[in-house]
Formats: sequence, C-alpha cells, structure tokens
Amino acid sequence: MRALSAFLLAGLSLPVAAQPELSSQRQHELIRLVRQDCGACHGMTLKGGLGSPLLPDSLRGKPPASLVATVLHGRPGTPMPAWKSILGENEVEWIVAQLIKGFPQE
Repeated sequence: MRALSAFLLAGLSLPVAAQPELSSQRQHELIRLVRQDCGACHGMTLKGGLGSPLLPDSLRGKPPASLVATVLHGRPGTPMPAWKSILGENEVEWIVAQLIKGFPQE
C-alpha cells in the first residue's frame, strides 16, 4: 500500500508489477461496478452528482490511502456507504489507481 501511495502521490504511473493483481475479467466487473453503482451518486461519467466528482483533476492531491479508506469504510453521516463487505482492499486500490489516472471505459 505504501508503494502505491508513493507512486500515486508523485503523479507517476505504477509499473505493471506494482499494480494490484486482478484478472481482466475482475477488472471489467469493477469498471462496470464503478460506472453503474458509484455512478448512481457520483454521476454516470463520474463528473459528480449527489457525490463529488471522481475525475483525476478533482482527486489530485488527495492521498490514495485516504481514498481507499473512504471506499472501504464509507463516510459516516453522509450517503457514502462502506464497500468493504463487497470489495477487497486490493480491488479498491485498483479502482483508486484507475480513478486517479482517468477511469477506463468498458
């Protein structure tokens, strides 16, 4: 996690070996989950809605570890739910890395 945070904070892309290892099928499933489930609040294009935008410009300067914690544990007192019962930490790290560099289309 520290290596991921250091690379992302520096604005560098991670070497392939440092990316959380997920099958291409699981990556596709996570892209769909973010576009549909997260998009319900953050906008289908992730430009914001009920939730804040999830675009590289709006995430710049936010510590990746904090973003991972937000996804895993939610934000009490807000509509942001915890996803830890559905997603593993490595999956959330992958999602955050993708959001920071520009989330892929399906």
